[in-house]
Amino acid sequence: MRFLASSILLIVVLHLFSSQVIHRIPTMVPALFPVMTIFLMVFHILIAGFMLMKYLCDKHRLYLVAIACAFGGSSLLMIGTLSSYADWLLCSSISSINFNDALIHYFFRNVLMAALFITSVILYQYRHSNIHTRRNHIVILSGLLVFTLTILFLSWKYSSNSPGVNLEIIDDLTKKFTPLWHNYLIVGMIALWGVTLTVMLAITRLRNIFWYSGYLFCLFYIFTLVLLLPVISIEGYSWYQSRLFETTATLFLIFVLLCDVFTLYRESNNKYENSYQNSIRDPMTRLFNRSFFYDSLKKQMAGVSASSPVSVIVCDLDHFKRINDCYGHLQGDKVIQFVSAILQDNVRLNDVAARIGGEEFALLLTNTDAENALDIAERIRQTVYQHDEESSHGQLPEKITISMGVYTATQAEAEQEACVQRADIAMYQAKAQGRNRVVVWQP
Repeated sequence: MRFLASSILLIVVLHLFSSQVIHRIPTMVPALFPVMTIFLMVFHILIAGFMLMKYLCDKHRLYLVAIACAFGGSSLLMIGTLSSYADWLLCSSISSINFNDALIHYFFRNVLMAALFITSVILYQYRHSNIHTRRNHIVILSGLLVFTLTILFLSWKYSSNSPGVNLEIIDDLTKKFTPLWHNYLIVGMIALWGVTLTVMLAITRLRNIFWYSGYLFCLFYIFTLVLLLPVISIEGYSWYQSRLFETTATLFLIFVLLCDVFTLYRESNNKYENSYQNSIRDPMTRLFNRSFFYDSLKKQMAGVSASSPVSVIVCDLDHFKRINDCYGHLQGDKVIQFVSAILQDNVRLNDVAARIGGEEFALLLTNTDAENALDIAERIRQTVYQHDEESSHGQLPEKITISMGVYTATQAEAEQEACVQRADIAMYQAKAQGRNRVVVWQP
């Protein structure tokens, strides 16, 4: 109901605004109709293209093809409408206009779009059924194409292109509508769009923004026809206002489609980013994995110098096997995750904290000399040692310790494997000296 109230308010505001604009520029009014028709035709072509591309991306959205046919056929019928303004298209004064042909194309365009909108809603209802076979798709697509071409043919047939069969909707001399228009055609179009709106509400329940835009589209078309209902002559302002409403409704639908494209792009980008992160991170700790650590170290080693050193810290939990044996592997995983969080909290954004083995970790510290690397390692060691079962909220079953080895590279010719090996040697020296300590590698 709130959306309905908002839509009605939007229609009222747009009606008042368009009335003021059109009445203030009366000399431009005759040119407004073909200009807005051209814009509307281009917009409808864009929407038809969008719908076809979305269908090709997901063949289960067969209902979008009906929408594509509606807007594609509508754009072709608008070519017929523009042909009624032959003098204007030839850059001459608008003196000879075939209003009857323009109204015939307008009538058949409304019939085409409303009927295909209903078809789209029905196909949407069966989107999860077993209709999505190759045979069914061919049959349905063929039916949509035949119906669209039939409407196009009837529009051409009843216009002045076929002198033997003509539909008199307006008197081109007096510019007044015939009773056929007032008593049957315009009332029938309002009823048809009303049925379309009802079916759309009943089946889609406005489940997403696409159907909200379709709902607003139907409301706008109903309002344009209601606007034309009391008009007795084509020369009134209402005809031009109706085209402005059509253009506005179409622009809103294009905006919705652009939002949908942006949403799909964002979801695709998020999936790519998640996939990439999963490929470079350890699934349990969310630290970087071994391969990413070595790739990063290789890149950093290319720019190593005495003024831009790179430090590697290799660390290993002491007596971790006893933790697994005494408390179980689940508790052991909690210990690893707790220590991983400490490591991550003690490095900078451009540093790399990685898990390179079961309980073995490595840190890559850019632009960090041996003294600063030692300070960072000591801070981490003390932080780990200070926690127990209570302060870790049960993640540690008891106090644990960590042994760490530090190596700092100051020359670009050093190999990344050698850097890790030297830090690893220093770490084993720390274990040999009693564990729970940091050792800096010495040549």
